[in-house]
Amino acid sequence: MTNAEIQQEIERTRTRLGETVDELAAKADVKARARAKATEMKARATEVSGRVRQSQAMQRRWPAAVAAGALVAGAAVLIWRRRRG
Repeated sequence: MTNAEIQQEIERTRTRLGETVDELAAKADVKARARAKATEMKARATEVSGRVRQSQAMQRRWPAAVAAGALVAGAAVLIWRRRRG
């Protein structure tokens, strides 16, 4: 190995070592990991809450839609009978 190749290998090793140290430091930072997990859970809860609200809104509209459909069907039957008879 030449001197330049050895220097390049040393630089690559330093870079990998720095990345490893950063990864270990991130794993050791329990507070930051807890905050990140709390943020993730909050986002998930917000998403589920939105879906529940949307579902509830659809359930409230369902009876009105059925009633409107029955009214239209009833009116159609009355009109049909008048024209037939």
